[in-house]
Amino acid sequence: MTTTALPPTAAPATGTAPRPSTHARGNLQTRDYFELSEKVKAAGLMGRDVGTYMVRTALLVLALAGAVTLLLTMGQTWWQLAVAVLFGILFTQAAFLGHDAAHQQVFASGKRNQWFSRVLGALVVGLSISWWNRKHNKHHAHPNTIGRDGDISGGVLVFVPEEAAERTGFMGWLSRHQGWMFFPMLSLFAFVLHYEAISSVLTEKKLKHRRLEGALLAVRLIGFPVLVFSVLGLGMGLAFLAVQFAVFGIYMGGSFAPNHKGMPLIPKDLEVDFLRRQVLTSRNITGGRAMNWAMGGLDLQIEHHLFPRMPSGHLRKVRPIVKEFCAERGITYTETNLISSYSIIVRYLNQVGLAHADPMECPLVTQLRPR
Repeated sequence: MTTTALPPTAAPATGTAPRPSTHARGNLQTRDYFELSEKVKAAGLMGRDVGTYMVRTALLVLALAGAVTLLLTMGQTWWQLAVAVLFGILFTQAAFLGHDAAHQQVFASGKRNQWFSRVLGALVVGLSISWWNRKHNKHHAHPNTIGRDGDISGGVLVFVPEEAAERTGFMGWLSRHQGWMFFPMLSLFAFVLHYEAISSVLTEKKLKHRRLEGALLAVRLIGFPVLVFSVLGLGMGLAFLAVQFAVFGIYMGGSFAPNHKGMPLIPKDLEVDFLRRQVLTSRNITGGRAMNWAMGGLDLQIEHHLFPRMPSGHLRKVRPIVKEFCAERGITYTETNLISSYSIIVRYLNQVGLAHADPMECPLVTQLRPR
């Protein structure tokens, strides 16, 4: 199979898919995506669903109010750790809403989406939406592409075997065991998000609404711990925050990781058309409506990457259309259950850490590299 260069404008997280030139439209593989888009538009699935999002927001606000009430009224009891678990879950659900707003899924107005995601992200989650958008846009434009997708760039975890081979000492040991360390390390994910938020506000040269975002982050990252310590004291307060951080990190990271980790990597110089780039590097998680709620719509990652502005509540409706379309064109459509996806991730990370896996020779690359 030959490959096709992408149009000049790849689809960002906050935008729509690229609009090719007349010449590009004549290309078979590029035309595939626009044919699929027409099917989806004809089904009426690209419209906004503000009502559903407002209900979700209202329920989240009520749940947060209930959690604060429990924190204030239960007193100094170790049952407060269950409240810490509740906060970890609710902060993650707030992150899902902020993610959708950042993708322009909630309102027709771009500014309303930006403000909704900014306030929700900074005040409730403790996340800089400016940092998130910058990072997430690159991921959506080039998922699992070596040197372009920041989600697989060198960090504590290694996703490219060549990078693992270069590590020595403690980091080398960690890389060789990174699959087994994956979930323990996710418990620290909240610290990473909060650190990046603070760093962005303090050091980013061009940051819109820096003072407001900084003030909202201060309320969340300083005000919330102060509230916890004032109610529970130092010892129990530290335990409370440790549980809340761990639950938030594992839940948040555990919802995003199954979508692409362990899927094929694309070399930086390999040109793949938009449709195949998004589908072949993404994995859906089965489980129906319950899983859809638990993962905030991220369980339907293939559809989300193909239509980043589509409201998450519509993704399950577009899934049969996308699945049938891919089957007709022989495009691999990957989905599995949550436990199996975690097993794949752990095994893949261990293989990469031991420099056994070679993404340059994966089936995707073999299939798509020009001959």
